[in-house]
Amino acid sequence: MNRLRRFVPSPALAIACTALFVAMGGSAYAAVVISGKNVRNYSLTGKDIKKDGIGGVTVKESRLATVPAASSLANSAVVTAAGQFVRGKNVTRAVRTSTGQYQVAFGGNVQGCVSVASVGDTSAAGPPAGGQATTSGLATDGNVVRVRTTDGNGGPAVDRPFSLIVSC
Repeated sequence: MNRLRRFVPSPALAIACTALFVAMGGSAYAAVVISGKNVRNYSLTGKDIKKDGIGGVTVKESRLATVPAASSLANSAVVTAAGQFVRGKNVTRAVRTSTGQYQVAFGGNVQGCVSVASVGDTSAAGPPAGGQATTSGLATDGNVVRVRTTDGNGGPAVDRPFSLIVSC
């Protein structure tokens, strides 16, 4: 009886042999590659592609166009504590009206836009110690954004350099 047991295959050998026979029998799966010539324009939707199914290797970045919303970020300004315009886009003037109060005028109406300002040095140096900046529109001129700078505790207005972005 012991002589016959040594000819009985182990479970691992049985599984390996079964897998070999199935593979050799022609039962195999092929991956389907979808290319631009196989798909009509705009016929694929988000539900046709599994989550994270298209990644960095699949997407040719050189064929991507500019995002339309990115061009709306055409209004920006970097202003010194004295109210002098240093750099930015679409700015017609920047002026300090009183301590910690500034007005930045742009080349078009920015009333319906979002404006965000932050205290920061006009060079590559770090921001000045403490400081906050708030923005608001100017009721009498839709092209102007008002900026108020304060110390870090929200106290009285103090002169601070700032960066301003207006997105429409």
